[in-house]
Amino acid sequence: MVRPRLCRRVRFSPRSDYFKPKGIPLRELQEVVLTVDELESLRLHDLESLSQEDCAKKMNISQSTFNRLVIEARKKMTEAIVKGKALKIEGGNYKV
Repeated sequence: MVRPRLCRRVRFSPRSDYFKPKGIPLRELQEVVLTVDELESLRLHDLESLSQEDCAKKMNISQSTFNRLVIEARKKMTEAIVKGKALKIEGGNYKV
């Protein structure tokens, strides 16, 4: 039996929910979905420069889960930038 997923703590709300390449209508672009909790992991680690241990504590998750979130978030952002896709921020298992 799978262990139930804990709600991840997020301490901010993104101002924008879409980022896309300039000059291309959104309807013509493929989307990559970045969850709010993945964005929070990037914000804490890359913007706030906190250690993985501190970030995991702030989000109320294990360090290994935090590491997986950061890896997945970076992969999605890189895909959107390199392949010219729109980045949509939505969803995830979190509470503010």
